[in-house]
Amino acid sequence: MITRIWHGYTSFDNADTYEHLLKREIFTGIENRKIEGYKGIQLLRRQLENETEFITIMWFDSLESVKAFAGEEYETAVVPKAARLLLSRFDEKSQHYEVR
Repeated sequence: MITRIWHGYTSFDNADTYEHLLKREIFTGIENRKIEGYKGIQLLRRQLENETEFITIMWFDSLESVKAFAGEEYETAVVPKAARLLLSRFDEKSQHYEVR
């Protein structure tokens, strides 16, 4: 099992809008792709001093399943245009870990 972890940051004013976008459009869109080996996604959120941090954690059966989601350059973050408009900064690359 592979876990894909990514961080994004937004202003306090954009945080609720961004979370809504993730849950109502982006996560649903990923689920609707029916990617073989995709096991789900979890969202974490916390307030920092000057911004709101979001972390997504995705689970896949294998790196091949990750590539089916993200493409051959699978470490590159997948951040749709609508999300980029709300984020102040984000990881350009996602981290991948073997689940033990």
